Amino acid sequence: MNIEKKENNRSQSIKEFFRQLLNLSSDTDVDATIQNVSSNTEFHGVNVWLLVFAILLASIGLNVNSTAVIIGAMLVSPLMGPIVGIGLSIGIDDNELLKKSLKNLLIMVVLSLLTSTLYFLFTPLSDAQSELLARTKPSIFDVFIAFSGGVAGIVASSRKHQMTTVASGVAIATALMPPLCTAGYGLGTGQWNYFFGAFYLFFINSFFIALATFVMVRYMKFPHRTYVDEKKRKRVRLSLSLFAAVVIVPSIIIAIGMVKEASFNSSAISFVADLEKNPLMEDVQIVNSSREFSTKKQSITLVLVGKELEKEDIAQIQNSMREYGLENTQLHVRQNSGSSYVDIGTQAELLQGLIERKDAQLEHADSVITSLRDELMAERRLRNGDVEQIAREMAVLWSDVKDVSFAMAEVVSVQDSHKDTVMQVRVNWQKPLNRCDTNNVSPWLKTRLNNRPISVDHHYSK
Repeated sequence: MNIEKKENNRSQSIKEFFRQLLNLSSDTDVDATIQNVSSNTEFHGVNVWLLVFAILLASIGLNVNSTAVIIGAMLVSPLMGPIVGIGLSIGIDDNELLKKSLKNLLIMVVLSLLTSTLYFLFTPLSDAQSELLARTKPSIFDVFIAFSGGVAGIVASSRKHQMTTVASGVAIATALMPPLCTAGYGLGTGQWNYFFGAFYLFFINSFFIALATFVMVRYMKFPHRTYVDEKKRKRVRLSLSLFAAVVIVPSIIIAIGMVKEASFNSSAISFVADLEKNPLMEDVQIVNSSREFSTKKQSITLVLVGKELEKEDIAQIQNSMREYGLENTQLHVRQNSGSSYVDIGTQAELLQGLIERKDAQLEHADSVITSLRDELMAERRLRNGDVEQIAREMAVLWSDVKDVSFAMAEVVSVQDSHKDTVMQVRVNWQKPLNRCDTNNVSPWLKTRLNNRPISVDHHYSK
């Protein structure tokens, strides 16, 4: 019994710890939150101007590929207000707030699309930059971002001391503006795949921000504005759940495709990189490689120059693709047997590679020439009087020195075949060697010869 009681007490303590840890009710200001969200759903006067210029800022940022400008536009935009208002109104059963939020959100979306479409109709920059392209393929990850951002947003808004930094971070993370601007780009340039992809992303963000708001409002037990019977409440929750599932399914399919494409690209890059080290490619150079990925087929195209590969070699390379998980990938090999496959761009790339290799070879040759020139100059200095001068100096320092000779020699290491050019110095002594003198000769000679590599041999001759 005592053991059971201890277990129950421990279980209650753990539950109490987590309840206190996740508690939001102590700092929740319900009335202020409802009033604040309701005021943010308004759309007139200042908010109209803010929205128009925020859309212009975001469109310009997308057009010139400037992340900083896009972030600034997201911070200025008032789009978040009506979306949070929709989630809150459903959570507290406030029909008036729901109608106002839906109406104002619709007006905002139409005005945003109109502004961005007009901008992209007249801008001289018509190419789709990476920031634009990033908003055309929504996935399940965007669902997670929108839901997490919605939770953070309503929790921050419901505090007695509101956390404005959290609200700013939510505005950036959920990214409501860029998809609308990209949808406007699709309308302005007549590219409907951009429009539908971007608008679907905006819809995902909006829906899951509203859903997160609804879930947290119910979790924090905001009071209902009107009495709602249990059947209607269950019907609303079921409708939201089904609608969320319908919205999520396409994004999951897109996310799976994105993961597969990323995996294919990674494997293809590794395959091409390792192929360059393959013995079969010893006299062959890959001047260009391209990848193609779709749900129906994947392919890798290689443009080669140099020795032409035989069919057996290509078959062996294709078999090696299994090691990279590319067994279902087609390999296209284009060789320059008649230079018909190598276009101007490829030729330019090949020429650039050859120039870079030649530069490296020239740089190595320059260093070798410099080294040889230094050795030659040293030898010339020795021939032009340095030898006599060094001999006279040695005679003053060591009176027992009989003669000294100098010669350049190439020394090869037996272990690693490393070659080095050293100066061999032979010193003949008039009487048996004095250890103290011989120990001092080598350092002196090395200093006298500008610290170049030397080898000193001492001899005694009667």
